Amino acid sequence: MKDNHHLLNRRQLLNKAALLALATTTPLHALSPETHAIITRSIPSSGESLPVIGMGSYQTFDVYDDDKQLLNLKKVLAAFFKYHGRLVDSSPMYGQSESRIGELMATLPGHKPMFAATKVWTHGKDQGIAQMQRSFKRMGVKQMDLMQIHNLKDWKTHIKTLREWKEQGKIRYLGITTSFLPQYDDFEAVMRAEPLDFVQLNYNIQVREAEKRLLPLALDNNMAVIINKPYEKGQLFRKVKGQSLPQWAKEFDCHSWGQFFLKFIVSHPAVTCAIPATSKVKHMLDNMGACRGKLPDQKTRQRMQQWFAKL
Repeated sequence: MKDNHHLLNRRQLLNKAALLALATTTPLHALSPETHAIITRSIPSSGESLPVIGMGSYQTFDVYDDDKQLLNLKKVLAAFFKYHGRLVDSSPMYGQSESRIGELMATLPGHKPMFAATKVWTHGKDQGIAQMQRSFKRMGVKQMDLMQIHNLKDWKTHIKTLREWKEQGKIRYLGITTSFLPQYDDFEAVMRAEPLDFVQLNYNIQVREAEKRLLPLALDNNMAVIINKPYEKGQLFRKVKGQSLPQWAKEFDCHSWGQFFLKFIVSHPAVTCAIPATSKVKHMLDNMGACRGKLPDQKTRQRMQQWFAKL
């Protein structure tokens, strides 16, 4: 009873904080959600549109019963949805992240539905089914928008289940993920062998290996692409520390280093969505700013690469 009472009190507290979280959200420079349309990309297998900036949850949402941390994450989610974010990505590997997302989503006021994405990360058919069923409950969804095979773990087993679940309507899309360059050969082989809706992989202005084979292959095979590690675990920010943003970045409505890095990623024609993770409202607002205004063209992308390479 004590645990249930604590959970009830926490949920009531989060509900009361919802409107405050929205009210204290600050404008994204001049690019407000009321005056500037968000940039979207279509999922090739369906034509459904998604905003080019989503939300990751690795480490950031892995918290326990800490009311202060939960209230903060509530504000992060509120800011994400206020600025029309949709895709929220998680995994059983991320500790408490799935559960925290589900709990906090239940307390948010009305918004466009979350595009829920998570992963299966285990061996064996039965273990995979059990893990995915837990993910549904933890994230508070009856249908998962996207189920992915995390880092190709036992993919030959899980892909069969995912095909069946898609046919049954339990999931809407299926895919595979990686965040490791040494896994690219195997990843490419699966992309060539299977009709996937989504692939998720690591790519940013510093680590561009995916440009050689995986991104062109996704484009040719009509696969949506989610990008993880957009800031290379903070390395990109450390590299530009003390550097001023180039004046020409304003030409594509870029107002920060975070937007510089994100707009480089989502301007690639194969990329559907990037999923930076954060536990800070100001960073979430900055991330969502990359979802508005102009994107760099190919000539500007090359200029960005050359400028960054000189640092």
